[in-house]
Amino acid sequence: MLIFTAKIAEINLTMKYIWQNKKWPNFNWDIKKLADLLSDVRNRQGRLIGKMEALGFTLQNEAVLETLTTDILKSTEIEGVIFDKDEVRSSIARRLGLEISGLPNANRNIEGMVDLMFDATQNFNKPLTKERLFAWHAALFPTGRSGLHKIIVGRWRNDENGPMQVVSGPMGKEKVHFEAPPSEEIEKEMEQFLTWFNTNQTNFVLKAGIAHLWFVTVHPFEDGNGRIARAISDMLLAQSDGIPQRFYSMSAQIQKERKSYYNILETSQKGSLDITNWLVWFLNNLMKAINNSEAVLSKVIRKHKFWNEFGKIINNERQIKVLNKLLDDFTGNLTSSKWAKIAKCSQDTALRDIHDLINKGILAKSESGGRSAKYEFKY
Repeated sequence: MLIFTAKIAEINLTMKYIWQNKKWPNFNWDIKKLADLLSDVRNRQGRLIGKMEALGFTLQNEAVLETLTTDILKSTEIEGVIFDKDEVRSSIARRLGLEISGLPNANRNIEGMVDLMFDATQNFNKPLTKERLFAWHAALFPTGRSGLHKIIVGRWRNDENGPMQVVSGPMGKEKVHFEAPPSEEIEKEMEQFLTWFNTNQTNFVLKAGIAHLWFVTVHPFEDGNGRIARAISDMLLAQSDGIPQRFYSMSAQIQKERKSYYNILETSQKGSLDITNWLVWFLNNLMKAINNSEAVLSKVIRKHKFWNEFGKIINNERQIKVLNKLLDDFTGNLTSSKWAKIAKCSQDTALRDIHDLINKGILAKSESGGRSAKYEFKY
């Protein structure tokens, strides 16, 4: 696992990293190697948006709920931060005006990440400014701490404890994968980045990939740079789509390809300013993310059909909570003890809920053997 840390080290930085190149940050790439891939991505984006727009407002919001929930969970998971899925869904649903029964209130860290993502995607056409980035960073760390460690929040890092490095390996045998520009250069670096971001007319899909690499290379904050870089990419992809709704998750795809993600970042941050390989990787994974949206669409339609058919005969909050779990991401066998745990009720109450749904034709007792009775979801 890679750890972002400020660590004192004696290393030779002579032209080791791309930010030390005299022509930095004038990136270049081979458009011939990207043209077909970029065209395919844009075509798939258009087809997906057209398909989603045909669903109607309610199903669109359900799809956005699924996508943003996954996006936030996976973006934080890449950095080793695990959020409660139900709390994330609850926070997003409230902002979308969706009523979802039985979900808990979200904690401050989750609310902050949701605030960040909604601002990036709902306000995708607004300029990206230093103050906006500071607000995003403060939202990520509402207590002023990253885990147990107090960090600088809502302003650029200061490198008091040494250069900002990306390090892996046990203490005493650390491997330095990357060292960011010194803190005294961040103000100038970020002015260049923000001017480019707000004025450059590069294709928005390519721009999303460039911005991601550029931002994490500058690494302007003490922590949270990866999450903010991915939010910036989502902001530009929303500009590319021309709508604030998110129907595919680049963060979920990056999390699947986490090892190759860190590898391509490391190689792209060293050597020349030719970032063709990084953009090929980014576009390939963006295409996979768009293709994976079909699973989100299928889930949303299935849930919609189920509640249209059975919603009027189910008004028990415990049943609604467990059935939504079955429709979302439940794995393994359903037993009365699992029901009781999910619904936070006694096992006797769980059995009454289950038998009621059996009578309504929604559940059935499994014929498979075992010490505990198992139940199958018939829909």
